Amino acid sequence: MTTVGLLHPGEMGAAVGGCLVTAGHTVLWDPSGRSRASTGRALAAELSGTDSGSLIAESAVIFAICPPHAALDVARSVAAAGYRGLYVDANAVSVATAEQAAAIVTAGGADYVDGGIIGPPPENAGHTRLYLSGPRAREVAALFGRGSALEARVTDGARGSGLFAASAVKMAYAAWTKGTSALLLACQALARAEGVEDTLLAEWQRSQPALGGQSERAASSAALKGWRWIGEMEEIAASMSAAGLPAGFHEAAADIYDRASRAAANGTPHDAASEAGPAYQAGRRSER
Repeated sequence: MTTVGLLHPGEMGAAVGGCLVTAGHTVLWDPSGRSRASTGRALAAELSGTDSGSLIAESAVIFAICPPHAALDVARSVAAAGYRGLYVDANAVSVATAEQAAAIVTAGGADYVDGGIIGPPPENAGHTRLYLSGPRAREVAALFGRGSALEARVTDGARGSGLFAASAVKMAYAAWTKGTSALLLACQALARAEGVEDTLLAEWQRSQPALGGQSERAASSAALKGWRWIGEMEEIAASMSAAGLPAGFHEAAADIYDRASRAAANGTPHDAASEAGPAYQAGRRSER
């Protein structure tokens, strides 16, 4: 069995760590400075608390699962600590950002595997997949064994070495799921601003009956996680631009999630998408 380090696990990271514990591995995490909720999730997943220095020194494999805007800082911290094991970047980042993370950790002597998680925090088999790419991707996939709640899949892509194919899959997938949720929020906010929200909701019920429930779920999720999705939308916008496609869809989605995050903080989640005075500016990351 393998000692695995888990860097800065939130709800998703703790669940992934729990899958590794179930597979028989020791999973280390650093509880210093983390919230009571994070500590509770780690305890429930049977993660082993330690300090960051011991985590890096003792882990044969390290998983980084953090908000996208923190991905490069986490990679730098691992490289600065002299880590020479196997680093798995399972963050929702563009290929360009994944390339930077890989360059950082490999310059410090570690090996790199690219990862992308699709689905909710893994609790039951069949709902969540971890896509992996790179020369040592199969080693990482094997850590989860058979019957894991997290299905690990290796993808090579069709271009070049395929080292960053996992991030490419994540970007393309989330471009639709979270991008369309932001669009729904914007549509409803427009109707609200024009005083026709009730009419729009009634029309949705008649002609697009699924949209009412989808918009409610989108608003609820954005209020809770919009702060995290700003960076993800920026990463998708960068991916689109790098592929010669319009970046504006997801630059706007980042704006919507910024508004949702601030509206929720102000106690007005109903007006999440129409909160005035967006702090988001295209090309700049929100520091949260």
